[in-house]
Amino acid sequence: MRLFIIIITICCLQLANAQDDFLAKQYFNDGDFKKALVFYEKLTDKNPRRTDYSEALVACYQQLERYQEAEKFLLQKINEGNAHPVLLIELGYNQALQDTPEKAGEYYEKAIEKIDLNPNFGYGVAFRFQKYSLLDYALKAYSKAMELNPKLDYNYQLARIYGEQGDIEKMYTSYLNLLTNGKTSKSNVLRSIDDFISSDPENENNIKLKRILLKNAQQNPDLLWNDLLSWLFVQQKQYNSAFRQEKAIFKRVEGGTIQRLVGLGNLTLKDNEKEVAQSIFEYVVDNSADEVIRLNAQLNLIDIQLLDTDRGRLEAIHKQYKNLVDTHGYKGETLQLQVAYANFLTFKKNTPQPAIQILKNCLGLQLNARTKAYVKLALGDILVFDQKFNQALIYFSQIQKNLKNDVLGQNARYKVAQTSFYKGDFDWALTQLKVLRSSTSQLIANDAMQLSLLISDNSLEDSTQTALKKFARADLLGYQNKTKDAITTLDDILQNHKGEKIEDEALLKQGELLESIEDYDAAEFNYQKIIAFYANDILADDAHFALGELYRTILNKPEKAKEQYEKIIYNYQDSYYFPMARQHFRRLRGDSIN
Repeated sequence: MRLFIIIITICCLQLANAQDDFLAKQYFNDGDFKKALVFYEKLTDKNPRRTDYSEALVACYQQLERYQEAEKFLLQKINEGNAHPVLLIELGYNQALQDTPEKAGEYYEKAIEKIDLNPNFGYGVAFRFQKYSLLDYALKAYSKAMELNPKLDYNYQLARIYGEQGDIEKMYTSYLNLLTNGKTSKSNVLRSIDDFISSDPENENNIKLKRILLKNAQQNPDLLWNDLLSWLFVQQKQYNSAFRQEKAIFKRVEGGTIQRLVGLGNLTLKDNEKEVAQSIFEYVVDNSADEVIRLNAQLNLIDIQLLDTDRGRLEAIHKQYKNLVDTHGYKGETLQLQVAYANFLTFKKNTPQPAIQILKNCLGLQLNARTKAYVKLALGDILVFDQKFNQALIYFSQIQKNLKNDVLGQNARYKVAQTSFYKGDFDWALTQLKVLRSSTSQLIANDAMQLSLLISDNSLEDSTQTALKKFARADLLGYQNKTKDAITTLDDILQNHKGEKIEDEALLKQGELLESIEDYDAAEFNYQKIIAFYANDILADDAHFALGELYRTILNKPEKAKEQYEKIIYNYQDSYYFPMARQHFRRLRGDSIN
C-alpha cells in the first residue's frame, strides 16, 4: 500500500511538472514573459540541472529588462562549480544588452580561455557565439580548440562562418580543403556553396570560385577540378565550357562511363542550346560502345533536327529513321526507336497507319509489364490522333488495370479521361478525373483538376454542352497539329459564347496555339485579356505564367516577365506554377538560385 502511494505521488509530481513545462513554453512563445517567468522560476527550482529551463529563465529576465536578476542567477550558476563556459557568454550577452560592450568582451574572452582547460568546450562555446552572431569570437573558439587538440575538426563550421562574414574566397578554400582531405562529400560542398553562386558568369563570387578552381587544376591535375569546373559552367549555362571539362574527364578515366556526357546533353537540349547539344550527342555517338546509349544519342540528334525543319527535310529524317530500324531491328532493348519512329510518322508526316502497325508488331515481342505499357501508351496516343477512340481506350484501360499504383497507370487513366473528352463522353471523363485529382504526380493531378473543372463548370451552365463540344473539337485539332483549324474553332466559341464560363479556357488554349505558330502579339493579347477580365478565376495564374514565359523566353522582355511571376508569388501561393515563378523571378532579379 505504501509503495502504491509513493508511485501515485511521483506520477502526480511528474504530471504537475509537465503541465508547468507546457504553460511556460506556451506563455514564452506568446510573448507573455511575465507569466512565463513565474513558471520557469518554479521549474528551475525543481530541476536545477535542466539547462533549458535556466536559459529560458534568463531569456525571460532579459525580455523584461531585468538584467541584474539575470546576472545574479547566472553568477550563482557559475559559482556552483563545473559550470559550462557558455554561461560566461550568457553573462557577456547580458552586458551587451545593457550597452556595455567592454564588459561583454571580458566575459567572452573568459569563455574562450576555458577552452585551454578542456578543448572539447570549443564546439559548445563557438556554437553559442554563433547563436548571437558573434562570428569573430566563434572563429577564435573553433580555431583554438583545433589547435589544442588536432583530432578535433571544425573546418566545416569555419567555412560556414567565413560565408556568413562575406569572406567568400576563404569560404571556398575551406570547403575545397575539406573535400580534398576526404572530410566531406562533393554533394555537401556543392550544396553549401550553391547559395553563393548565380547564373551570371560575371558575378564576383562566380569569378572567385573559377579562379580558385583553375589555380588548383594547374597545381594538381586532379579530375576533381574538372568536375567542379563543369558544375560551375552548368550553373552559368556555359554548356560548351562544361562540355570541354566533361570530355577531359571522359578521356582521362580508363573505362569511364559516358553517362555524364549524356546527362549534360539532355540538360543542354532541355535549355534549348541546340548547337551545343548537337555537338555533345555527336561525341556520344562517336565514342560510346553501348548500343542503347548510342541509339538514344542518335534519336536526340533527330529531335534536334525536328525542332527547326521544313517539309523537305522531313524526307531526309525519314531515311535516318529507316536506317536506324534496319540497323537495330525489333527488340526489347531498342523499343524507344520504334516509338520515336511511330510518333514521327504520325505527328510529323500525318501517316498514322504504318505507325500503328509498327507498334502492334512491337507488342508481339517478349516484353515485361512496364515495357508493354510504354508501347501501349504510345499506340493509344496514335489511335487518338487517328480518331480511333474506342481502340485507344482499350489500350489505356489495360495499362490502368495492370499498373494501378504506378505513374504509368495514372497517366493511362488521364488519357482515358482525355480520350473520353474528345469523344464527347464527358460524364465518364469526369469519373476518371475525380480519381486522378489525388494523383502522386503533381503534373497529372493539376491537369486532371483543370480538365475536371472545365467539364463540370461548363456542363452546369449549358445543359446542351454546345460550347464544351466545340472546345473538345478544338483541343483534338490542336493535338492533331491542325493548329489553324483549332484556332478557328476557338474563335467560334469566343464569338458565339461570349460571357460564358468557357471563354477564359478558350482564350488560354488559343493563346498557346498562337504561340506555336509564332503569332506572339495575338497570344499576348489573349493572356492579357484573361488577366483583365478573369483575374479572380481559376485560370488567372495560368495566364500570368504563360505571359511571363512569353516575355522571358521569346520576346526578351525580362522586366515584364518579372512582373508576371511576381503576381503569382504574391497572389497565387497555392498555384502549381508558384515554385517555377519564384525561381524565374529570383533569377531575373539577379539572386543566386539554390
